[in-house]
Amino acid sequence: MKRVIAACLFQTLHFQLKEGIPHADAVLQVKREVEKYKAGLKAKNVKYKIDSEIEQPDGSIVLEIRRQNNLFPIGNYLE
Repeated sequence: MKRVIAACLFQTLHFQLKEGIPHADAVLQVKREVEKYKAGLKAKNVKYKIDSEIEQPDGSIVLEIRRQNNLFPIGNYLE
């Protein structure tokens, strides 16, 4: 028999600019999308830690995050 003792997802997410809209609007939309993503994690009570949040030269954002997988224990992954 096996059991999950601890689990964690390591993700690199690239929030890209939407094409077909003015650049400034696309950058603003990406920033809102990142904030909405973080708020969604908090609303779902998902434990997470952001390792880096880097704005790219084009205005898109790359987010490196460690987050809880489902409701499995996270052990010391977020330390």
